[in-house]
Amino acid sequence: MKKTIIIVLILSIASSLSAQKTKNSSADSAQKIKVGAESIEEYLPMVQGKRVAVLSNQTGVIGNTHLVDTLIALKVNVVFIMSPEHGFRGDADAGEHVSSSVDKKTGIPIKSLYEGNTGKPSSELLNQIDVIIFDLQDVGVRFYTYLTTMARMMEACAENGKKMIVLDRPNPLGFYVDGPILDMKFKSGVGWLPIPVVHGMTFGELAGMINGEKWLNNGIQCDVSVIKCKNYTHASMYTLPVKPSPNLPEMRSIYLYPSMCYFEATPVSLGRGTDHPFQMYGHPNMKGYDFKFTPKSIPGAKNPPQLNRVCYGVDLTKEPSIEEINKKGINLEYLIDAYHNLNLDNFFFNSFFELLIGRDYVRKMIIAGNSAAEIKSMWAGDVAKFKEQRKPYLLYPDNN
Repeated sequence: MKKTIIIVLILSIASSLSAQKTKNSSADSAQKIKVGAESIEEYLPMVQGKRVAVLSNQTGVIGNTHLVDTLIALKVNVVFIMSPEHGFRGDADAGEHVSSSVDKKTGIPIKSLYEGNTGKPSSELLNQIDVIIFDLQDVGVRFYTYLTTMARMMEACAENGKKMIVLDRPNPLGFYVDGPILDMKFKSGVGWLPIPVVHGMTFGELAGMINGEKWLNNGIQCDVSVIKCKNYTHASMYTLPVKPSPNLPEMRSIYLYPSMCYFEATPVSLGRGTDHPFQMYGHPNMKGYDFKFTPKSIPGAKNPPQLNRVCYGVDLTKEPSIEEINKKGINLEYLIDAYHNLNLDNFFFNSFFELLIGRDYVRKMIIAGNSAAEIKSMWAGDVAKFKEQRKPYLLYPDNN
């Protein structure tokens, strides 16, 4: 009887998803992609009768229903939820302290991995469970911290003999690889693995690569299973159904993110505290620009750079086109433009810059007056090397 009820619930969820897709039939073809979380029949047998933890946030949805709610409906024993940067609901500022709490809807405890800034659960916590379900939406860039969260969780599972299940989701930047491979002397929370800035892989693929390349401490390996996406290829243009964090509210911000995030290591505002973060840049002292904006304190950007100051600079909300942005990949022209305009020499950058870009030659070449194209040519070998290195771990068709 119990098995019959579970089957009925799965069919009901699948029917709801099908109806939703029919309703959204005018959406782009990427919406036909089936994310790992939708393949309930594949991972449900792996968690039935087990003590389960779920590492997820607001992106961990099956249609319009959160993964946690689906698991509870299927009578899965979810002992606690773990939340990454920005919290379980995804509304905290970057790097903001997020406390552990209780999910109001289900009453399940939420354990913040950002509390205490450890990023890794304790053995005492993991002793309470048998298996971890990981379901986070990545944006495909090395310095987006959810990748570090996954790697550290794999390490914790390996050290404590726990099973991990990755419910894979598409990479919205999975159609290209760009940027230098991280020099591990700059390893940090925004750069944990020796991969390029734009790696072009899904979390499921990266989980296999982390194990295969023995990147965890002392070469240990995690017992990890990946529930693959269906109908996804690395050529897919996938539109995220839920914003992954407060300051990446739309696809244009995500496409510009690999080129714009370096302003975080400078005094220049990249639009935090506006309606279009990562789609503009400016500073009160920049000259020769008519475009202006004023960063305000808003949810998800409570204290943005240049708060309440009028900034002059460049508007990227309409131009260049999405096609041009993606064709160029990482574009350092914006950073170089602001560097020369402000004329601050080495005071333009702080030490966070190398943690983001992953190499020390980029700052030196900008100061020396090299062009964006000249700098980009320096990491061409890294891109070619990584494309070969990752081939055994790709789970989806790739034409790169």
